[in-house]
Amino acid sequence: MTETNPFRPVDAEARALARRLIEEASFAALAVTQPDTGTPSVTRIALTTDPDGAPLSLVSTLSAHTAALVANPACALLVGEPEDRGDPLTHPRLTLHVTAELVPRDAPGHAALRDHYLSQRPKAKLYIDFGDFHLLRFRVTDALMNGGFGKAYHLTASDLAPARSQRG
Repeated sequence: MTETNPFRPVDAEARALARRLIEEASFAALAVTQPDTGTPSVTRIALTTDPDGAPLSLVSTLSAHTAALVANPACALLVGEPEDRGDPLTHPRLTLHVTAELVPRDAPGHAALRDHYLSQRPKAKLYIDFGDFHLLRFRVTDALMNGGFGKAYHLTASDLAPARSQRG
């Protein structure tokens, strides 16, 4: 049986679409593994990017998904929503394979990251300083993008770096 590679070569257009999907996302589906059962679990989280373009969220330590991330920080984010018209499967979407990192409140740069998050999500000012809420940064390892019918890509972390950070 001959295997067919479903992925197209990554080009500038694919990189730009992936970055757009990340930068325009106001939320994401977060997939984690439940520590007690190993069962996959998915939830929706608010999402923005940090000043370096990495996905960033604010989570409560009271939530099941945060407990799952503490036990196993390997997770995935799905960004990209279908538009009002057409087949939802023809609209671009991006699965990011990431490692979650809770940002301690006493970490260097936390105050600046907090201010940056609030500049993107001002309504979070109501709860960002509650004791159970913490900023959560996601380090991208790789990604799978479906850019529409027949447009599948496997992207590396460097493919997803903002344009100002890409080399060559």
